[in-house]
Amino acid sequence: MTEYPRRLDYDPETAAALFDEENWEKSFASEPNGGNCVEVNIGSAGLVGVRDTKLPSSPVFVFDAGEWEAFLTGVKAGQFDLRA
Repeated sequence: MTEYPRRLDYDPETAAALFDEENWEKSFASEPNGGNCVEVNIGSAGLVGVRDTKLPSSPVFVFDAGEWEAFLTGVKAGQFDLRA
């Protein structure tokens, strides 16, 4: 896989500071008890944060808009589906 240079220094332990706490949203498919889902935060500056739903203080993974769009395209195409 090709590595691309990042525009910002990234530390998943402190990346939460890039996002407003009230903007975290759970997936509509998340189970009532939290399930095995993630929360997404569409932040300012074109960044998208992703964290564990069950652990709000978990590390935050940060994607730029292009990376997020590529991921969503792959999900919709079934690229990440588990094989039986």
